[in-house]
Amino acid sequence: MSTRIVQGVPMPGWPMRIFKGLVLLVFCAVVIVPFVGVISTSVAPNKQINESGGLVLLPKSINFGAYESLFAGGVVTRALFVSIFVTIVGTLLSLTVSCLLAYALSRPGFVAGRPILLVVLFSMLFSPGIIPLYLTVKGVGLLDSIWALIVPTMISAFNVVVLRAFFMNLPNELTESARIDGAGELKTFTNIVLPLSKAVLSVIGLFYAVAYWNAFFSALLYLNDSKLWPLQLVLRTYVINDTQLGSAELGTELLPPQASIQMAILVVSIVPILVIYPFLQRHFAKGVLTGAVKG
Repeated sequence: MSTRIVQGVPMPGWPMRIFKGLVLLVFCAVVIVPFVGVISTSVAPNKQINESGGLVLLPKSINFGAYESLFAGGVVTRALFVSIFVTIVGTLLSLTVSCLLAYALSRPGFVAGRPILLVVLFSMLFSPGIIPLYLTVKGVGLLDSIWALIVPTMISAFNVVVLRAFFMNLPNELTESARIDGAGELKTFTNIVLPLSKAVLSVIGLFYAVAYWNAFFSALLYLNDSKLWPLQLVLRTYVINDTQLGSAELGTELLPPQASIQMAILVVSIVPILVIYPFLQRHFAKGVLTGAVKG
């Protein structure tokens, strides 16, 4: 088997390249086919879903009855608004607190910087456990509150460490020139540091947003009121546990097949992240590498 040399780099022959292409095609099919099945089942006609046993790859026609049932004002609609609120508000609060903490820890003149950094690193290595965390949330009165989905997980130690490393790698000349011009720490942070940190802020914001959007355990632990359930807990209850969704839960009398409703819930829970990610993808590699290589 001959090997071609392209710009000094040996290239495999056609048989090996075809083999690698086939292997890649198989792996892509393993990932894509189930996702296509989920979308197809959610929009397939009721008769075809019943005949196929609950999974359709190629729908004969498009039927949005499952989505109309989900957004009729029932439990899924309410859970979607809860998840959107928790994701947006939680991400903004987490980014604000994490950036302020990381910037303070990155300043060499911060007196309590080292003890606080050790506490942050300790929390990253050792978890307090479910029972102490539950008792703490109960003690501050956050049980059956939507803020129980945000406050206990507001700060991620890993994200703070990445932000601190990024802030430490910024040129000191920029902050020093700002101080010479009379700018305080807050003005330096908002006018100079943050505009230079768009890449890492996009990545950390995506980390927080995905974590808030996908979180269900906090709701399972702290919320007894089903009206405050986020979308992921509804997904776990009615899809993974295969609990039936009836007219009372959906708020409509016209009920599509359960398989169609379950697949539609899956699509609704996945699509927002798929829509947001392409806009932040170009910052992803740059932000992670810049924040994690040094520091």
